[in-house]
Amino acid sequence: MKSTLISAEELAALSPEGVLIVDCRYDQFDSGKGERDYQTEHIPGAVFASLDRDLSDLSRVELGLGRHPLPSETSFSALLARWGWRPGLQVVSYDASHGALAAARLWWLLQVCGVPEAAVLDGGYAAWKAARLPVSQEVTPRAPTPVSLRYDTNQIVLEHLAVANMSGDLLLDARATPRYRGEVEPLDRAAGHVPGAANRPFSDNLQADGHFKSPAMLRQEFLAVIGDHAPGQVVHMCGSGVTACHNLLAMEHAGLSGSRLYAPSWSGWVSDASRPVATEHP
Repeated sequence: MKSTLISAEELAALSPEGVLIVDCRYDQFDSGKGERDYQTEHIPGAVFASLDRDLSDLSRVELGLGRHPLPSETSFSALLARWGWRPGLQVVSYDASHGALAAARLWWLLQVCGVPEAAVLDGGYAAWKAARLPVSQEVTPRAPTPVSLRYDTNQIVLEHLAVANMSGDLLLDARATPRYRGEVEPLDRAAGHVPGAANRPFSDNLQADGHFKSPAMLRQEFLAVIGDHAPGQVVHMCGSGVTACHNLLAMEHAGLSGSRLYAPSWSGWVSDASRPVATEHP
């Protein structure tokens, strides 16, 4: 069983009946590109998950829950049912962004539903291609199964007031440092960060080749950022609650379990112009 990362070679060695592979490719500036790329080619046997349609509920954006509100438990369960998921089945997700755009989001959704057999393809689709492993255009039918899962709400922070009044916990922003500092903002209403938040860009989790750093290195680097805070005192955020899951995955891979996600993240925070915005480092 893999519960954080899996290599392309390890994935290729698994029996097709023993794994559910999910293609989560997504382009934040062209939401349909991921599915078009999937139709062109994908890992054999993979199903496709749309960040906008399957791993989010965009009908809830106007509620101040960010650009990618979490899907309901019912709709997420129905998604897994269509894929034929069953308890104990290994799930492997991948994208074209080294896990940061949707693959880690699916991993995290499964984690908060109590599904430990979930992993992200280390190095993403590029690693599969670099290993010269087979690809396919075929969409393999999967027999539906009954699924009913619930989120562990202790792992999710939805209330902006809880973030504003955070005491003793550390809010950790996964966005690139220029966005965190408020120097640029390509996606959201305002530039900057939540006052008091620290910054750990998700890209710092990766080596130059796009694979994750070693657990030991990740552990050392995260401990340098979180200081005296226990992992359970760390709340992750990003622009819309997606790339923050990359930091959650990296901490889990480093043996630092128990941190949470501020799901609305920056886009949810700035949906109300009265909330304060910081541009200086805390």
